[in-house]
Amino acid sequence: MAEEHETAHDAIAVVDFGGQYAHLIATKVRRLHVLAEIRQPEDPIEAFRKYKGIILSGSPALSSQGEDSDYTKEIYDLEVPIVGFCFGHQEIAKHYGGQVVHGGREWGPASLHLVRDHPLFAGLGKVERVWMSHFDSVVSVGPGFEELGYTMLGEGGAGHRFAAIGSDTHRRYGVQFHPEVDDTEHGDEMIANFVLRICGCRPSWTMERYLEEQVERVRRQVGDHSVFLLASGGVDSTVAAKLFAMAVGADRLHLLHVDNGLMRKDESRKVVEMLRALGLGRHAHFVDASDDFLRALAGVVAPERKRAIIGETFIEVFEREARRLGIEDHLLGQGTIYPDTIETGGTKRADTIKTHHNRVPIVEEMIAAGKVVEPLAELYKVEVRELGEQLGLPRELLWRHPFPGPGLGVRLLCSDGIEDREGFGEIEPAAARVAEQYGLAALPLPIRSVGVKADLRSYEHPVLLHGDAGWERVLEAAGMIFRHVPGINRCIWNLGPRLPREARPVQAGVTRERLDLLREADAIVMDGLRRSGTYDQIWQCPTVLVPLALDGQGCELVVVRPIHSERAMTATPARLPEALLDEWRESILALPGVAGLAIDVSTKPPATIEWE
Repeated sequence: MAEEHETAHDAIAVVDFGGQYAHLIATKVRRLHVLAEIRQPEDPIEAFRKYKGIILSGSPALSSQGEDSDYTKEIYDLEVPIVGFCFGHQEIAKHYGGQVVHGGREWGPASLHLVRDHPLFAGLGKVERVWMSHFDSVVSVGPGFEELGYTMLGEGGAGHRFAAIGSDTHRRYGVQFHPEVDDTEHGDEMIANFVLRICGCRPSWTMERYLEEQVERVRRQVGDHSVFLLASGGVDSTVAAKLFAMAVGADRLHLLHVDNGLMRKDESRKVVEMLRALGLGRHAHFVDASDDFLRALAGVVAPERKRAIIGETFIEVFEREARRLGIEDHLLGQGTIYPDTIETGGTKRADTIKTHHNRVPIVEEMIAAGKVVEPLAELYKVEVRELGEQLGLPRELLWRHPFPGPGLGVRLLCSDGIEDREGFGEIEPAAARVAEQYGLAALPLPIRSVGVKADLRSYEHPVLLHGDAGWERVLEAAGMIFRHVPGINRCIWNLGPRLPREARPVQAGVTRERLDLLREADAIVMDGLRRSGTYDQIWQCPTVLVPLALDGQGCELVVVRPIHSERAMTATPARLPEALLDEWRESILALPGVAGLAIDVSTKPPATIEWE
């Protein structure tokens, strides 16, 4: 249930059908200085009457099958504008007599061709780059509706009708794509056109107000207690620490940094030094719990189980240290941000993409008991950084690349050594045919990685591409493979001299030796990015260790994942200088046991940023 606000601000309701981007829509509306509130589809009609407009979000459900169709449809009787994105677009079309079918899937970039001028697209070009992620499609519209735009995939690519529809009579509109994601180039303008032009909202809401509210909210929740925060040293936990210090005072804030054995090279030492430099070291505690984590992770292969164990072990260490320090009654502070919640299936209709360490069951139980304080839980990384600037944190800290809470634990893939070639009879020839059209060769890999398709978790195979087709052609090939080859959610580009004839998984778990190898490869990547002046140009660059032998050689494939993103909800692969790639070929391929090196060229969707 959305929190009610006593306010004179104009407001927009964002109906959360469980898609990955509902809160991102609300964030984009708030950045227009218009208040946006999240509503649940089953909220009573009275809850919607105060809004000047309604936005229906995407969903993992299939509109064509009638899934998630039990919601408060009386909203369509309200005399306010309504727009739907993806699933919401399909629901609007269906409600007013249109037809939705299962098919016509699209992932990633597409070209929207506008049929005519319309206020929803005011100020935009005739062709716009938009971002798609869907299984269902609108194939017809009902009385009073018209097609406002259709999409094309590449030059001469397949078309998708009714990608944008509208009825000025009903004041109902829908777009199949996601204008809320940063990869839709003028999506912010589309949202602004709906909120400011069509709904007529007055822009009077500010992010400064958000900080004031969070400080007051923390004070109310904490009361006479104190806060015990797990401080990883990342952007989120550090901003949370400063906010807690402002809200309750440094004397009532205890920080615990845990070396879980999954940190980067020299990371824990640097974190402790940083906390002290920021004046947050008055009650800062450090514990080396690497043995606890490695013991708990021994022999574990499944990604979700690894994430759960890491989260559970964090809490065990937290509770043990709290008892040792005599502060068991403190509330647990966390720097949880919104992607952590939504990817963990944190709303009623959301699918679990991957469980974040701060959303494992034991933490959920503590949240239900009121023992957890999370002042950043509705924000994305870019808003957390803005909040950090208001709190006076240095820019070099705020603009560090994000590092996952489970650390290298989700970048160190594990295997029982058994080949997983399910579906390869169809995957191998299909991938080869698409790759050949772009002058490339393709080798599907007999392991899996986590992805997200149409707001649903996928656990599918990567494909290793090889050839000198050039960056743009490789990206085009990857896009077409995602569209036409089922069972694939990730493409990587081989930096080795030739395409291996075969790749076989090697039995491997979470060990100190493998982690040390990954730390060394990661340090080479980070150092190269900084020396080449590339670090600040990209959003994140995970280095991943995959237990694969290539043509019987070595036992580890190193994959580097440079991406552009704003909020981690979508991502595009980032091109790196050839000289830097040459450096990495020489240094990383020389590391003991390394069989190959590749660049991940996948968008999100269909691949997540991290491999696990």
